[in-house]
Amino acid sequence: MPTGGTFLAEDALLGMLFPFWQLVIGLCVVLALAAAVYRLAARGPSRMTTALLVTGGAVVGIALLSYLTGGN
Repeated sequence: MPTGGTFLAEDALLGMLFPFWQLVIGLCVVLALAAAVYRLAARGPSRMTTALLVTGGAVVGIALLSYLTGGN
């Protein structure tokens, strides 16, 4: 309980709702990703290979940049 006898119920409510909103946002991201993968796969194997190479390069680049800047 905070000092001064004041109880902030709205902070507790937001604390309980925060994981729910993370779940909603995560589901929206997964749906958008699934739609993008479906459209990309429908275009053919050569575009899928290029997309995988670009995505893999981006992941490696971000990981390397994070390592070099000292981020965890």
